[in-house]
Amino acid sequence: MPTFFHHTTPHVMRFDYLKDWLEKRHITEVECLVPDISGVARGKIIPASKFCKEEGMRLPEIIFIQTITGDYPEDESAVDPAEIDMVLQPDPSTIRLVPWATEATAQVIHDCFYRDGREVDLAPRTVLRRVLKHYDEQGWKPIIAPELEFFLVKKNIDPDYSLEPPIGRSGRPERARQAYGIDAVNEFDPLFEEIYDFCEAQELNIDTLIHEAGAAQMEINFLHGDPLELADQVFLFKRTVREAAMRHDIYATFMAKPMEKEAGSAMHIHQSLIDKETGVNLFSNDKPELTDLFLSHIAGLQTYLPYAMSFLAPNVNSYRRIARYNSAPINVQWGYDNRTVGLRVPYSDPKSRRVENRVAGADTNPYIVFAASLACGYLGMMQQLQPRPAVEGSAYDLPYELPRNLEEALRFLSEPESLPLCELLGERFVKAYRAIKFKEYETFLAVISSWERDFLLLNV
Repeated sequence: MPTFFHHTTPHVMRFDYLKDWLEKRHITEVECLVPDISGVARGKIIPASKFCKEEGMRLPEIIFIQTITGDYPEDESAVDPAEIDMVLQPDPSTIRLVPWATEATAQVIHDCFYRDGREVDLAPRTVLRRVLKHYDEQGWKPIIAPELEFFLVKKNIDPDYSLEPPIGRSGRPERARQAYGIDAVNEFDPLFEEIYDFCEAQELNIDTLIHEAGAAQMEINFLHGDPLELADQVFLFKRTVREAAMRHDIYATFMAKPMEKEAGSAMHIHQSLIDKETGVNLFSNDKPELTDLFLSHIAGLQTYLPYAMSFLAPNVNSYRRIARYNSAPINVQWGYDNRTVGLRVPYSDPKSRRVENRVAGADTNPYIVFAASLACGYLGMMQQLQPRPAVEGSAYDLPYELPRNLEEALRFLSEPESLPLCELLGERFVKAYRAIKFKEYETFLAVISSWERDFLLLNV
C-alpha cells in the first residue's frame, strides 16, 4: 500500500510525495475523486502538471445532498444556501494507477474542508473518520473484513426490460443456480483474470472469489484491515468491476435485488476489536466464553441496527432483498455459525473472534455503512448493553425486526431512540441524509410500474 498519511499531514509534504509519485510513473492525467452520499465518484480530471500546482481543488458543498437521480431535496437547510465551495485535499495514501486508462493516469481520493480548515461533516469519509475517532479515544482499534456480492448481467440498455444472466464462454447463459460452482465461475475466466489484474495494479487486497446462489452472482472477500482503508478499497473495487465488465460487453451490478427470482446481493461486514497498544483481540480472552465487550458490541448492533437501517439499505430496491427465506436476515438475532441470523459469530480461534453483520446490502456506501455498523457496536460497549440469548435453528421463523421499506427506515431514524446514533454520526449529516432519501423515495413513488399496468389497468 502507499505510504500512510494522516489527513492533518502538512500540505507541502503531501504534495511533494504526490509529485514524486506521479513523475516516477510518467502520469499525464489525475482523476480527483470524492465519494458522495450514494458512493458515486464525483470530482474532476485534470492534467498531472496542473494537479501538482493546485492549492486545493474546489467543488460545491451541495454535491453531498444530490440524490441518485441527480435531483436535490426541497429541504436544503443542511447546507449553506449560498452553495459555497469546499476545498479538496488529496489523501496521498489513496493514490493508485487507473489500470484501464489508455494513457498513464492516476486516481486519488480527496478529503473535503471548509476555508477555515474544518472538515466537511457531510462527506462520507469524514463520517467514518468521526466514528473511528471515538474508538481511538478509548484505546480501541476496530478491524473489519467485508464480503461483497454482485451480479453479472447481460447488457441492458432499456430499463423497461428485466435483467438477464450474461452469455459465458460456453455460449449459453446460466439457467440453474450454481452456488459455489467452480465451472460456473470459469465461464467468465477472462473477465475475472482482468479484474484480478486491475486490482493488483491498484493494490486492492481482495482474497477469495466464489460463485454465490444467484445466476451469475459472485462474491469477493477482502482481507481484514483498517475500516477507512477498506472503505476506500470497496469504493474503488466497485468502479473496477463495472469497468472490467463493460470491457467484456456485459454489466456488473451491485443492486441489492436486481432480479426478482434470484437471491439479493449483500455486503457482509466482519468486525472485531483490538487493543491499540497491545494488538490483542478484545473480543477474546484465555477462556472459551465471549468477553463482556464482545457481548455488549453484539447488543449494540441488536439495539441500534433497526434505527440505522436506512444506512444499511439505502435505496428503495434494498428492501426487496430483506424477505423471509430469501438468504437474507429479517431480524437482528445472533447465533454461532448461523447464517439465518442478522449477526453471526463464526467459529474461529480466539485471535480471530469477530461478529459478522449480515444485514447490509451490496448497494451501500462503504464509508457510511462501516461507520453505522461500528457506531452501533460502539454504543453497545459504552452503554454496557446485554444481548438476547443466541438463536439455535432458523431465525427466518422468528418475527421481522427490521424496517420493510425505505420510508419506514427513515421514520426509525427520526425516532428519539436513534439520537445517540445520530450524535455519533453527526446530526447535520443525518439531517441531510434523511432529506436526500425522502426525496428519492418520493421520486420512486411517482413512477408507474409495469406490475401496475399488468394487473390494474383493466381490472380495477
